[in-house]
Amino acid sequence: MENLTDSDDGGIDRRIAQRLKALRTDRGWSLDQLAKLGNVSRATLSRLENGEVSPTASVLGKLCAAYGLTMSRLMRMVEDDFVPLVPVAAQTVWTDPENGYRRRSVSPPAQTLAGEALACELQPGTAIRYDAAPRPGLEHHLLLLEGQLEVTVDGQRYALQPGDCLRYQLYGASSFVTPADSAARYFLFIV
Repeated sequence: MENLTDSDDGGIDRRIAQRLKALRTDRGWSLDQLAKLGNVSRATLSRLENGEVSPTASVLGKLCAAYGLTMSRLMRMVEDDFVPLVPVAAQTVWTDPENGYRRRSVSPPAQTLAGEALACELQPGTAIRYDAAPRPGLEHHLLLLEGQLEVTVDGQRYALQPGDCLRYQLYGASSFVTPADSAARYFLFIV
């Protein structure tokens, strides 16, 4: 990891400060709430968010744990720029060992871009459930390419067929279910 205090104009420190503040406010947390969750003093948090001090690895580690982020993910969120072309070989693929759910990050998140794109595959008879939105109101556009998929968003159930596009803002629980005789392949755009 680069030395965070050796930037020419404090740019990386400033971007980290801005991102830390945005992470907290996006969750609706007060400084006091984050101080308890991250085991970091309120004064330190305030000084970090205002760019008055440079963050230490220890403090960033505590804050990343509170936000459920890895340090590398936080650093990626504060990068100056993004690479316009993401070759398929550079796209991160994750497969759930329990049910075979496959998720390829076609367009990964970047600091200066609002959205991301995922290519997803679910095997027949798969059910994936999420208890809450990662961020209330997170915008999704799901385009089913092949198969059948039942998506439940905030208690409302939708049965999708190939070519259907489900657009929603997520505030609560959601689920993705394939029937026993059909897999599903879809793109998910998150803004």
